[in-house]
Amino acid sequence: MAFTSKKKFEKFEDKIWLSSPTMYSESMKYVMEAYETNWMSTVGANINEVERIAAETSGTKYAVGLSCGTAALHLCMKLAGERLYGKPPVGVGTLQGKRVFCSDVTFNATLNPVVYEGGIPVFIDTENDSWGMNPVALEKGFEMYPEVKLVVYAELYGFPGNIKKIKEICEKHGALLVEDAAEAMGATWEDKECGSYGDYGVVSYNGNKIITGSAGGCLLTDSLEDANQARKWSTQARENAPWYQNEEVGYNYRMSNVIAGVIREQYNHLYEHIAQKKAIYERYKEGLKDLPVQMNPFDEAKAEPNYWLSSLIINEEAMCKQVRSDTEALYVSEARKSCPTEILDAIASINAEGRPIWKPMHMQPMFRMHEFVTVKGSGRAKTNAYITGEIKNIGADIFHRGLCLPSDNKMTVEQQDRIIEVIKACFE
Repeated sequence: MAFTSKKKFEKFEDKIWLSSPTMYSESMKYVMEAYETNWMSTVGANINEVERIAAETSGTKYAVGLSCGTAALHLCMKLAGERLYGKPPVGVGTLQGKRVFCSDVTFNATLNPVVYEGGIPVFIDTENDSWGMNPVALEKGFEMYPEVKLVVYAELYGFPGNIKKIKEICEKHGALLVEDAAEAMGATWEDKECGSYGDYGVVSYNGNKIITGSAGGCLLTDSLEDANQARKWSTQARENAPWYQNEEVGYNYRMSNVIAGVIREQYNHLYEHIAQKKAIYERYKEGLKDLPVQMNPFDEAKAEPNYWLSSLIINEEAMCKQVRSDTEALYVSEARKSCPTEILDAIASINAEGRPIWKPMHMQPMFRMHEFVTVKGSGRAKTNAYITGEIKNIGADIFHRGLCLPSDNKMTVEQQDRIIEVIKACFE
């Protein structure tokens, strides 16, 4: 059913977005520099400077500018695969037939590159305290599959979990760690930057990220050899010869010098944007404090988020009836209760954009037969008609009860107050 309320709320004339680009005219000087010097391809001063700033900001030694975060993740998998298992024949992925532990609640771009390289994702359940990979479940995963040597961890919505503990578990089991910090640029855990904990890390400059070039991403590493290898692969793996000589498969993944011009100037606004996003989070937290909801959780003593997307989760007892198919959702409105679908409908009714929490990867049709590991072991096929028991599926529960709120850093206090009032009306 559609959202209805006794109160009438005025619609925004201009849509309030989940998180839209915030652009600055100063970027054009670097874009025009690329134009005027005719460096319009995948080499130039802008790329060099973005790589320098990205490495410095992330606390790593080297950054490789690429066309998008997914390209960066792909090359991370390729680097990790060759380091672990050696160089495969042409046409065979570096992770071919190998299980890889992956964050479960994330966007599919986090683990699609595992599949590009022939790997088999095994999904590790989430923890309530951060919505990130559960370290206890990861340890259980290594008990079940001690041969696994690669872990892919995503920092959700810019709110770090205990990535230090994840790294320690990886080292204990001789596994490499790829850290997907696409949503967490500028965030830290114990004062160490997200993206620097992994053996390989990634940041993104996609159009809705904390800073943007409209596209682009960087691979982060402390290895000069790996950085140079990634640059080679990203430019079609051309060998040093007068003609096009190729001894391995390459990709057209290098960052454009024009896009790099936008990103170069955007870095000047990173911490300004983080402050704006934090203010949005705090206003939601204060404005919704009397409702049966909780905001994105994080360890206030150890984590400093970048607050990219403010999200909430509804208390179990305050959930109205809600059911979802693979493409649609239905709910039954109840007094003093609500659900993500109702709140999202309410937000949309005033011309603002929200979004469901990322649907866990183990629930996606393409991965429904893949292993899913909880703190108690396998989370697959554990219902039994004759034996009472339950496996708690944290990721599915967060997806069921959670949603992302409009978090655009250009949203005014008055606009956010109206969104808060609409959310309150859902619980009346």
